[in-house]
Amino acid sequence: MAIAAKPRPDKAPPVLVIPVHEPEDLDEPDKPDSARQLVLGLLFGVVFGFLLQKGGVANYEVLMGQFLLTDFTVIKIMLTAIIVGMLGIFGLRALGLVKLHLKPTRYAANMIGGLLFGVGLGVLGYCPGTGIVALGQGNFDAIAGLLGLIVGSYVYAETTGLLASTLMKIGYRGEIILPDVLGMRLVVFLALFVPLLALGLYLVMTLAP
Repeated sequence: MAIAAKPRPDKAPPVLVIPVHEPEDLDEPDKPDSARQLVLGLLFGVVFGFLLQKGGVANYEVLMGQFLLTDFTVIKIMLTAIIVGMLGIFGLRALGLVKLHLKPTRYAANMIGGLLFGVGLGVLGYCPGTGIVALGQGNFDAIAGLLGLIVGSYVYAETTGLLASTLMKIGYRGEIILPDVLGMRLVVFLALFVPLLALGLYLVMTLAP
């Protein structure tokens, strides 16, 4: 079934990458089931937090060790999560159990957001997820970051209109994924990149045990 493209923001520059995925690769979102989403969100949140805590990435020393290249726990967990996530999401998609909901790519907004995220992670030593887990295990230094998260969320909500008419129009590329940029079908992309990521994980675990 063909999927109607969502309208781009007014006066946004043309999309420079034409998606190559077939219509069946992506889905239009269904009407949300609030109760089901809340239950699933709670369930996956508990599992996610448990794994973060057990993996040790809610510890300031572990996160800073990654920046200083003295502890590679973070990159090992991230590579594992990416591999499992890629296979899991598209496997569940193939079974019809989940749908893909893409956010438009906007280069300017994405780069500035990434810069803010990176600076915050480097200064605080936690990202939003690990900060909450750290607070839960008694690391009260994470409170400053969580307060900043609340304030930042409020500021973003109040300036969304301005950002949508200015910054978010710069580098607008539409709802694309990496296979679109590379001109690949999803199955080909997975067949190539999952082994490469697995090799990278193996090398990290071998060279930095």
